[in-house]
Amino acid sequence: MTHHQLLRGSAFLGAITVALGAYSAHGLKAKVGAPFVEIFQTGVQYQFYHVFALLFTSYLYGKYNNGKIYAAIVLFFVGILLFSGSLYALTFVAAYKSDSFTWLGPVTPVGGLAFMAGWVMLGLGITPSSRKHRSSVSGK
Repeated sequence: MTHHQLLRGSAFLGAITVALGAYSAHGLKAKVGAPFVEIFQTGVQYQFYHVFALLFTSYLYGKYNNGKIYAAIVLFFVGILLFSGSLYALTFVAAYKSDSFTWLGPVTPVGGLAFMAGWVMLGLGITPSSRKHRSSVSGK
């Protein structure tokens, strides 16, 4: 994927995050109790943090020629899916009184590990030697 596609995808994910936040503030309270609203909002909060991380990292991916930056992007997406996604799913399980997805609880920390690994890869990927060489046509 190009960094432009990654930036657009991150922006779209940001719009979804706002919608999920609005749902947790207005629609979810009628379906579940306050503890589950808090769980859902934690998912939204971490998703929003990592949408900004994705935007920043996707921008850097266009500036640095480094697979570690791309790995950070993938890990942030995986973290959102596993961490936030499992919290959303656990809330919906409570809302609809289903036992089919209770196994998702242990998935949440795996998503947290993906977030941490993404931050580490981002840090490792930003090195002076990894800058792309600018075209001599641009004059820079």
